[in-house]
Amino acid sequence: MALDTTKFYNVINNELISTTETRQGINPANKQPNPAVPVSTAEDLDRAVNAGKAAFKKWSRTTFDERRTAIKAFADSIEANKDVLARLLTQEQGKPLSQAAQELGLALHWSRTLITLEIPETVLESTEERQIIHRYTPLGVVGAIVPWNYPVFLAIGKIIPAVYTGNTVIIKPSPFTPYCDLKLAELAIGHFPPGVIQALSGGDDLGPMMTEHPGINKISFTGSTVTGRRVMASCAKTLKRVTLELGGNDAAIICDDVNIDAVIPKIGILSFLCSSQICVMIKRLYIHERIYDQFREKLVEFVKAFQVGDGTAPDVFIGPVQNSMQYEKAKDLFSTIKTDGLTAALGGTITESEGYFIHPTIIDNPPESSRVVQEEPFAPILPILKWSDEDDVVASANASDSALGASVWGSDLVRARRIADQLEAGNVWVNSHFEVSPTVPFGGHKDSGIGFEWGVQGLTQYCNSQSLWVNKTP
Repeated sequence: MALDTTKFYNVINNELISTTETRQGINPANKQPNPAVPVSTAEDLDRAVNAGKAAFKKWSRTTFDERRTAIKAFADSIEANKDVLARLLTQEQGKPLSQAAQELGLALHWSRTLITLEIPETVLESTEERQIIHRYTPLGVVGAIVPWNYPVFLAIGKIIPAVYTGNTVIIKPSPFTPYCDLKLAELAIGHFPPGVIQALSGGDDLGPMMTEHPGINKISFTGSTVTGRRVMASCAKTLKRVTLELGGNDAAIICDDVNIDAVIPKIGILSFLCSSQICVMIKRLYIHERIYDQFREKLVEFVKAFQVGDGTAPDVFIGPVQNSMQYEKAKDLFSTIKTDGLTAALGGTITESEGYFIHPTIIDNPPESSRVVQEEPFAPILPILKWSDEDDVVASANASDSALGASVWGSDLVRARRIADQLEAGNVWVNSHFEVSPTVPFGGHKDSGIGFEWGVQGLTQYCNSQSLWVNKTP
């Protein structure tokens, strides 16, 4: 049966629920309203939390094999509807259809791979008198707060770890991109008991209601550092467990021995994918002065060939910025090109259009102190800077309070590794960037987050650590 993408509901206790008040997201390619979605109230949240708590009593006692079976069937339902979901994703988020399809592919890969990981149970001591076991037990109800840049992938990246480890989960999509996440919860109805996977659409007040709710045991939040601080402060009121994956201002360091022609396409894509609206995109590019001019010219030639437009059009690589808020922030940042006297090697202006479109911009060797270097733009503007001394470029890369990712590119792996080993970030790559895996923990240092997702270590963050002492005689 085809998935209906014209009507949208909350999913509470495996029921499709409407609300008295509704709102509409905006298609960022044409600024036209998308269909109506619910605006959840405190009463809706209470009902979902109570359903999640009731479901947890039984779901937490299921076996891992039982959970794997349900998750596999859920993944199969997503795959059966992946084309419909990809089109819906482009409609609500703006990214090109090809990138929407890639996001669905990532979601499926995470769904099927995370459940192959084993949660450890370790016997610390075993004697004739006693046995001591360290194990992990589920927390309860998890609140999953999902951002607007990768709403399908990042929702699945929270849903699967939560339910696989025996928890129940309530998904809160971004108000900008609620559509696919509501449909994911709708697809889950046929595969999980009532209350295990739920979803609530709402306005800006729903997140604080969740973070303060005493019946929610953990919040997994992906979003900005500013909001992350508020989430953490709110969760402290009830001592909730919290995982925060926050913003990034990733530096990439290009050594003078790279194969320029081989590296340029990778750097170009990894700087402008999804209109640069990815927390772990390259956002500061440091190029060795010996190759700077040649690298800049070839990067400009590569990037200016990117087609900008509606994501449903063929061959488009850069769709619109997702929402008016981000568009206005980008315009404010672009205004500093003139006020700070910066030089644009490519682009540099924003032309008003029917959508939130911004053509890619490359800023030629701006000062370190400029806003385009210091701030995470979440828009297609990339500063490129010269370097000559290893210690200096490492200090520049590490100067940011954002420390999600960083990379080094070079043929001399001893040198590249020497530089990489000094970088302060949760994820460091050599000759790549933005490589992620469901089997590898992902998180940030400094202001880029607390805790991590994925991998065995990420799964255990959805659990309590428990030490079990068994004395064999009373």
